[in-house]
Amino acid sequence: MTPPLSEIIKNIQPSGIRKFFDIVSEMKDAISLGVGEPDFETPWHIRDEGIYALERGKTFYTSNAGLKDLRKEICNYLKRKQGINYNPLSEVLVTVGGSEAIDIGLRAMLNQGDEVIIPQPAYVSYLPCTILAGGKPVIINLKEENSFKLTANELKNVITDKTKILILPFPNNPTGAIMERSDLEEIAKVCIDNDIYVMSDEIYGELTYKGEHVSISSIEGMKERTILINGFSKSYAMTGWRLGYACGPEEIIKQMTKIHQFAIMCAPTTSQYAAIEALKNGDNDVKEMRDAYNQRRRFLVNAFREMNLECFEPFGAFYVFPCIKEFGMSSEDFATKFLQEEHVAAVPGSAFGESGEGYLRISYAYSIENLKIAMERLKHFIEKLRA
Repeated sequence: MTPPLSEIIKNIQPSGIRKFFDIVSEMKDAISLGVGEPDFETPWHIRDEGIYALERGKTFYTSNAGLKDLRKEICNYLKRKQGINYNPLSEVLVTVGGSEAIDIGLRAMLNQGDEVIIPQPAYVSYLPCTILAGGKPVIINLKEENSFKLTANELKNVITDKTKILILPFPNNPTGAIMERSDLEEIAKVCIDNDIYVMSDEIYGELTYKGEHVSISSIEGMKERTILINGFSKSYAMTGWRLGYACGPEEIIKQMTKIHQFAIMCAPTTSQYAAIEALKNGDNDVKEMRDAYNQRRRFLVNAFREMNLECFEPFGAFYVFPCIKEFGMSSEDFATKFLQEEHVAAVPGSAFGESGEGYLRISYAYSIENLKIAMERLKHFIEKLRA
């Protein structure tokens, strides 16, 4: 008997990240630099607020859109950090991680055949979520010579009369690239001139090491055409709490809330109370973690230079994206061989799109001690390849 499976689902490939994570979990003495998860525990005062919420019996459903107090704190945070004013009652939705916000945002905005521009290399969920929502992905292959930034000309060249949404994934996973205000102003002009909406994934916004993160929503004319995606996983080390949010035009948030209502009901109640504490009193925690990441970032960039491994300097997130094209191997073959011979897991760049081929994503959301060991093993590995 043939199972009743969707042809769309069957044709979507599983994440290329998890493959290496599953292998390394069974390998003794292996070091994993593959998963984008902070190695810090959630700061104690945030955990304590979650515990206190449980002790007070705060274990019931919240409103579909999330606790009103949390939505207010999200708006306070965005006003304080970006100068953007959102209405907590109608322009904010609390979701189960940023990934849910991406999924339901695309489903709320797309009709069958609408085109979604996705700059790659990029987070693995954008393309399948676009397909699942009935959209047509249009890929822009970002270039290392542009520091993996999206340029206005690249955007103009792929716009058609079916273009509806641009996904703007900065600071970027996997490259660590950022977009500065001048870059975003040029992109904003193209979007306004062509009536394109933007889904701005800013989950790594707090992890910026060159100036301050700028949201495209803060640029004149863009708030009304942007869905801002963010969350608590990366900046507050709250991956397991599964909490994110979307901010945007009232009518779009209303439709996203409808999907969220039927599929999820509401985000975890305990997590929402903890997130209020994070936004109110977590700035110092974020700074301490960002400083630690920055130290690791500088260590890795310097280590690559010492081993003559080409790598542009990333200024965001917690990833480096070294080039391995000199070795004449696919990124998957390189990562597999590196794991087998040196017991270090990294993610092949091809997992993030065709333009990621020839690169390796290495996460520095790990201790400096592990990074030092991993770099010694990488040095040994490429010396053998060069011999």
